[in-house]
Amino acid sequence: MISLQETRAHASWAETLPDEWRLRRLKSVASIRYGLGQPPAELSSGVAMIRATDVDAGTIRTESLLRVDPAELPQDRNPYLTAHEIIVVRSGAYTGDSAIVPSALEGAVAGYDMVATVTRASPHFVAYGLLSKYVLEDQIHPLTLRAAQPHLNAEELGSIVLAMPPTRDEQQRIVTYLDASCAAIDAAMTAKLRQLETLDSVRKDVIQRVVTRGVDDEHPELRKTGNVWMDEVPCTWELVSLKRVSEFQTGLTLGKVYEGPLVERPYLRVANVQDGHLNLEDVTTIEVPTEVAHRVGLRRGDVLMTEGGDLDKLGRGTIWSGAIPDCLHQNHIFAIRCFEHKLLPSFLAYLTASRYGRDYFEATGKRTTNLASTNSTKVGLFPIPRPSIAEQGAICRFLADKLAEIARLVTGIEAQVATLSAYRKSLIHECVTGKRRVSEADLDRVRAHG
Repeated sequence: MISLQETRAHASWAETLPDEWRLRRLKSVASIRYGLGQPPAELSSGVAMIRATDVDAGTIRTESLLRVDPAELPQDRNPYLTAHEIIVVRSGAYTGDSAIVPSALEGAVAGYDMVATVTRASPHFVAYGLLSKYVLEDQIHPLTLRAAQPHLNAEELGSIVLAMPPTRDEQQRIVTYLDASCAAIDAAMTAKLRQLETLDSVRKDVIQRVVTRGVDDEHPELRKTGNVWMDEVPCTWELVSLKRVSEFQTGLTLGKVYEGPLVERPYLRVANVQDGHLNLEDVTTIEVPTEVAHRVGLRRGDVLMTEGGDLDKLGRGTIWSGAIPDCLHQNHIFAIRCFEHKLLPSFLAYLTASRYGRDYFEATGKRTTNLASTNSTKVGLFPIPRPSIAEQGAICRFLADKLAEIARLVTGIEAQVATLSAYRKSLIHECVTGKRRVSEADLDRVRAHG
């Protein structure tokens, strides 16, 4: 047993522990073992393997579980999980995250991570304890800072200190209260996330409708174009290839050796061009001749697209606002300079973000295992449904206002989700450290609202 006085002397979370509670190291109430390590060959059927990516703050996501051949599993020990064992992430960004194994996953196996089998306490109470702030932030997080890659071993996990009520009855009372309370919070968060999905769908619908049909008339008179990508446009519009209304600027080829006087300039890499925005926190510089810097310099209003990346982001245009003076760009970034008497950069950016734009670039992109790529020819052939410049301006102003309104709603809902998440964590911490005592009346109340 660990001295309560000793722990209170150096841990603020222990100061409010009830006097009758005790401190136990995890290894005194549970046995800890390692999982199987790297998975064998993946199959379409077989034994489910739970990996770190499947563990999410107390739950195990089942939509992407690997399946492995039972014949490939160790024969010298029982590798199978039983219900109510606890999987703890062993390394990576989510080191220390954990989840209890539900009955539906009994018979699965653990991958690289650790498994705690609780035998001398309520497994569910211990599981909540491992999710609490005083364990994750105060104990596990400092252990993961020893190296660039966070990691945790079985000895360290076993040394984690847990606050324990003296009886199983009180442990179970806390578990029952947290189960009901967290279920209600999770249901509220799920409803909020559905609202975000709905708003995202509305945003996409608005962009799609307006950039292909205009603002004023939802049912304009249409004419056939003969183009496979967009077979109809409003009668007052035309359909033209992007290369007809813009010019393309190629960028720097890295690794090239230059001679003579050089100037130092910042330049954008592929990593700086994100989905619909720019990340300018880490911008590299390069030395090139003045004439090269002039040739590949970005101008305000250039629409930037990456040559390769995630398929769903390919061809997504981001407007350069001139945030960094004299900035250049890498050759894997297309800088598209619109002829602004024919095509507004903002209209092009909205068009690439529309479902129509996504369909074109996803269909024409060259796919590899995890990534995709395009080229200047395919970008140049992107069919642009083009209204007049005046109408393009009206469309862009309408979308800016409408999307700002949607963004305000999204921000508010995201704040509500963050508040619910923070409350959930706080509630767990207060209950498993005795700061909030759970009575039978508390159980009756949460059951009545369940």
